[in-house]
Amino acid sequence: MIYFTSDNHFFHSNIIKYCNRPFANVEEMNSEMIKRWNERVDNNDTVFHLGDFGLIKSGEAPDAIKDTFDFVRKQLNGNIIFIRGNHDNQNKNRSIIESIVIEHGGKRIFLTHNPRFAKEEFLFNFAGHVHEKWQFQKLGKKSVIVNLSVEQWDYRPVEINEIWQAYAEWKRKGYKNEKTN
Repeated sequence: MIYFTSDNHFFHSNIIKYCNRPFANVEEMNSEMIKRWNERVDNNDTVFHLGDFGLIKSGEAPDAIKDTFDFVRKQLNGNIIFIRGNHDNQNKNRSIIESIVIEHGGKRIFLTHNPRFAKEEFLFNFAGHVHEKWQFQKLGKKSVIVNLSVEQWDYRPVEINEIWQAYAEWKRKGYKNEKTN
């Protein structure tokens, strides 16, 4: 299976209030997102992570985990392909990938972190960065941007066929920018 996600912001306590996440603290957020990830993703699955994985270390306490990237990554199922996000210079994600084009089911899909880099020549652009703002957005006359931020997909990676179903529902509802799931 192929999954997509973005903007976990593991170990980023302020993201809870910035994006009104339903978690009491960073430990609960991290634990719940890891749990939801592993409930869906098997070790043989591929996950495209579209940036902003987490912070480099937790500043919560002097004895806090120092290598949060490896700490979280080792707990997650799947083969993860990391696309660099604007906060990934604050963690050990050394991905050099800023964008990538994949083909799935005859559809060419442009993947990037920030939707401002989406390309109108692609029917589908997958991005993150905008968190709770919108799930789908039109780009020009024929192109669409899909927001894969965890806030839009129940804080878990989303399988590509779920994206297509949500997109079809969004179109059916007249392209209104509201969550479809």
